[in-house]
Amino acid sequence: MDRVTRRPALRGGLIALVAAVLFGASTPLVQRFGVGVGSFTTAALLYAGAALIGWVLRRPVEHEARVRRSDAGRLTLMAVSGAAVGPVALSWGLQHTSGAGASLMLTLEAVFTAVLAMLWYREAMDRRVLLAMTLLTLGGMALIIDRASAGVSQTLGLLAVLAATAAWGVDNTLSRGVADRDPGQVVMYKGLLGAMATAALAWAFDEPVPAAGQASALLAVGATGYGLSLRFYLLAQRAFGAARTGSVFAFAPFVGALLAFLLGERSGSGWMLAGAFLMILGIVLHLVERHEHQHQHEELVHEHAHRHDDGHHDHSHGHDALPAGAVHSHPHRHEPMRHAHPHVPDEHHRHVH
Repeated sequence: MDRVTRRPALRGGLIALVAAVLFGASTPLVQRFGVGVGSFTTAALLYAGAALIGWVLRRPVEHEARVRRSDAGRLTLMAVSGAAVGPVALSWGLQHTSGAGASLMLTLEAVFTAVLAMLWYREAMDRRVLLAMTLLTLGGMALIIDRASAGVSQTLGLLAVLAATAAWGVDNTLSRGVADRDPGQVVMYKGLLGAMATAALAWAFDEPVPAAGQASALLAVGATGYGLSLRFYLLAQRAFGAARTGSVFAFAPFVGALLAFLLGERSGSGWMLAGAFLMILGIVLHLVERHEHQHQHEELVHEHAHRHDDGHHDHSHGHDALPAGAVHSHPHRHEPMRHAHPHVPDEHHRHVH
């Protein structure tokens, strides 16, 4: 058994880190390319880019479960919170505060996600995870203190970014319910719904049409920082659970802060450094988690991408036998089972502690 199999938190964490790097880099880029562009127009372009990359990355039906008609309500709520409220609040906040401070404030998205995952999905939160969430929260408070010294406008801008993190926390928790669907389809539908809604608002508020260069840049940022990032985020939730994915995703702001520094921003103070230090400690605590005990699997029928060498999928395909490591998707049944191994709150480990 390899290290990633023995430590499922590591596997999910690595996937979440890829999502974090892609999204983190997008924040200072949106600030740079979105100068003079309306908040609704910016959000529409970002999610139009995400919808496009989602359409390109769709998988065949035999490899990934399809998005169902019953998912429409959840996808709509995801689009409202994550593709409309979140980006609009962020783009407004970025125009009124520093890119580095805004990037680091986005770390609090992990706290909102973890709390909601605990309330909605009953995901287990041990003392180490709770300590990590506390450190992330204290780090966010240090950032608010840092911006308060820069004036009311800077503080309001940072609070707008805080509102964006709350909206994305709701979006992240809702997305756990479709994490086992084809991530390309989920990204496509969410991006399309978000782009349509914010484009309509941009038209209603008579926001000016951006220059072709700006529009193209924001579309590209949306495709990578929102579309590709969301695809990896969904894959991480599938392997890792909503709360833990959100915590590792908290690395994204440090990518954004570093890029903002490389792009020439030099704002910040001791409070910002203190906030960054506390947040890094929280992320490290979460990545080294190891959770193992005897647990019971009840009978379950569902559909998602899976393989037959993970210890949980030993059903037969009759004459159409597949290699143990072949990833495929179809409706399948899990028989009751009791065993012990390292695990995280993925699709098969939502038991009560």
